[in-house]
Parts: sequence; structure tokens; C-alpha cells
Amino acid sequence: MAKSVRVYSTPTCPWCIRVKQFLKDSNIVFEDYDVGTDQVRAEEMIKKTGQMGVPVIDIEGEIIVGFDKEKIKSSLGL
Repeated sequence: MAKSVRVYSTPTCPWCIRVKQFLKDSNIVFEDYDVGTDQVRAEEMIKKTGQMGVPVIDIEGEIIVGFDKEKIKSSLGL
């Protein structure tokens, strides 16, 4: 069963682009939220993390801030 993965990002953030490419390369299905244009998702991200930095990856409620490849792999069981 695939885990629910959400990525809070902006289109111009280089680390966001890397996270999404890594997930695509790993065949992980994810929802991508552009917090630059989606105020509701931006507020949701801030509530989860207490900060405005992107990317934020939410894997089944486990929050990972930034592109921490090892943490992401561990959380996804890769």
C-alpha cells in the first residue's frame, strides 16, 4: 500500500524541484501544493512546521523539512 505523500513547495525553489524529481524517480505518487499561490495550503504547512521554509514533505503525518533524502527514503521504506 502506497503511503500518502504531500509536498509543500514553490516553483522557484531548487530544493523543492529536487525533492519532486527524487519522488518521481522513485515512482512515489505525491500531491504537490504550491504554497506561493495557495494560501490555505501555506497556512496548513505553517501549522504543521511552525515555519515558512520549503520544501516540506508530509509522509503519513511524518513531517520532513528540506530535502533530507535519507529521512525521506527511511519514511517511505525505500
